[in-house]
Amino acid sequence: MLVLLTLAEAPHRFSQVQRAIPDISKRMLSQTLQTLERDGLVLRQVFATKPPSVEYRLTELGCSLFEPLTALVRWVERSHSSIRAARQDYDTSS
Repeated sequence: MLVLLTLAEAPHRFSQVQRAIPDISKRMLSQTLQTLERDGLVLRQVFATKPPSVEYRLTELGCSLFEPLTALVRWVERSHSSIRAARQDYDTSS
């Protein structure tokens, strides 16, 4: 989700994504970007420069993910107090 949120702002190069998410290793970021590309959520574009540069951007499918995600975040915000109360009830009865 952090990679998708980063790319939602604007297209980024690998190093820009890594700086935006400092706790992710290069290997994990690379795997994540490959998986997102494979799933059709991210487009990888190579530019013929020296050295070649690569840019990642969300696809239309990737952008469409934010509508249900926003709905989920709103639900969590509305339900937060009920969730906390349920946890407290559970913890005191266990």
